[in-house]
Amino acid sequence: MKFDQILKKLPYQRPFLFVDALNELNENGVTGSYRFPEDSDFYSGHFINAPVTPGVILTECCAQIGVVCLGLFLLEDSNLENLKIGMSSSEMEFYTPVFPNERVKVISEKVYFRFNKLKCNVKMFNEKEELVCKGTLAGMFKTAHNE
Repeated sequence: MKFDQILKKLPYQRPFLFVDALNELNENGVTGSYRFPEDSDFYSGHFINAPVTPGVILTECCAQIGVVCLGLFLLEDSNLENLKIGMSSSEMEFYTPVFPNERVKVISEKVYFRFNKLKCNVKMFNEKEELVCKGTLAGMFKTAHNE
């Protein structure tokens, strides 16, 4: 499956789509990127006069690139019609802030994919290649054939 095909299958749209591009993708992991637009609604209140991207949004970006995109690739041969996706666990550590208009890179490495549960170790880097956050995320995929 090509990068653009995976991006078209993502079950998100703006303003809750946090994937701009996929750079690498194979059965063991994915690398992708996203730029946080400075006009994103969450910046208006987080924090006043000093906007920073909320950790929950950084986690969601890591999950969309690192778990959902990789999961779609791994499920390539499955019927993806009416695909349901849910996060089953997350543990993240945050090291440096992400500011409006900043581009981040997410690198995800598969820990395991079995019984339609995908667990990955993820890392996010800013444009200076500084570690923004890292952790372990897991999600479940429910396809038409496993309902």
